Amino acid sequence: MASDVLVPSAGGLYCAAGNFWIDPLKPVERAVITHAHADHARAGAGEYHSTRAGLPALKARVGADDRHQSHEYGEVFELGDTRVTLFPAGHILGSAWVKIESDAGVWGVSGDFKRALDPTCEAFHSNPCDVWVTECTFGLPVYRWPDTAIVIEQIQRWWDDCRDRAVPAVLFCYALGKAQRVMAELAQRTDRAIWLHGAMRPLVDAYREAGVDLPDTRMVSEAEKGERFQGDLILAPPSAAGSPWMRRFKNHSSGFVSGWMRIRGNRRRRGYDRGFILSDHADWPALIETVEDMQASRVITIHGNGEALSGYLKAQGLDSERWNLRASLSDGA
Repeated sequence: MASDVLVPSAGGLYCAAGNFWIDPLKPVERAVITHAHADHARAGAGEYHSTRAGLPALKARVGADDRHQSHEYGEVFELGDTRVTLFPAGHILGSAWVKIESDAGVWGVSGDFKRALDPTCEAFHSNPCDVWVTECTFGLPVYRWPDTAIVIEQIQRWWDDCRDRAVPAVLFCYALGKAQRVMAELAQRTDRAIWLHGAMRPLVDAYREAGVDLPDTRMVSEAEKGERFQGDLILAPPSAAGSPWMRRFKNHSSGFVSGWMRIRGNRRRRGYDRGFILSDHADWPALIETVEDMQASRVITIHGNGEALSGYLKAQGLDSERWNLRASLSDGA
């Protein structure tokens, strides 16, 4: 472990040679952030390094001050005795995986990533490394994603059905990344406006600022008194489900768009009328494809179902193990 470029520390991954943490779970001196989702980007770091494309969303998450240093994709920058490069991860706007070069070898850390094309962000870019540290949010063979076009067509048909029945179509999706991806895909198929929950406004604005083509939007909070939203599409974060905010959508139909909808029964247990399988993470085939593309002789799995992928890779003759980052934090590291 002493010779490893990275070790689990501070609830994240610590690089002693560069004195930085990747996506730390608590305030640290210097953080390299792969993307702006709340489980990867937290306030309180003394210094942040991220992609230039992801900076607006990151500032919306952790605050806009002079602690940020942003970098272009493919730009090499030095931290301590390491050379660091951020490559596109294809997860959300500005997301990156981290390449670290040092005397102890070349390591790559995925953050979150996907291989499916997405009109709102740059596609994943592979680059060989000695050790590949990969997320496994959906690291089980059952997770295999349908074609994006099929899912978007399903969403549009559901919206059309709601319009025919004059009922609101409330689609729950994550406010950063998933909402904008759905909107951008729909913008290629319709010119109808979409209503938004207030939590989505600053993040949608950040995507527009970055030049992403999104449909016209309206804020639910700015709707005229008596608006019934009949046949309209409303995007809201999952936290809004069951809240008083939902009372304005009489007789609505609800949907949830997520990779978790791949498991039969999740939609019913969560109380949604419709479930749409669309994820911003790699599925099982993409996880394996990426291991092959990275050409690493050692693979470390983090987040999610890492045991299954590590076991599969070991059976293929690769050196693989799972690191439990949250356990490192609870143990006082």
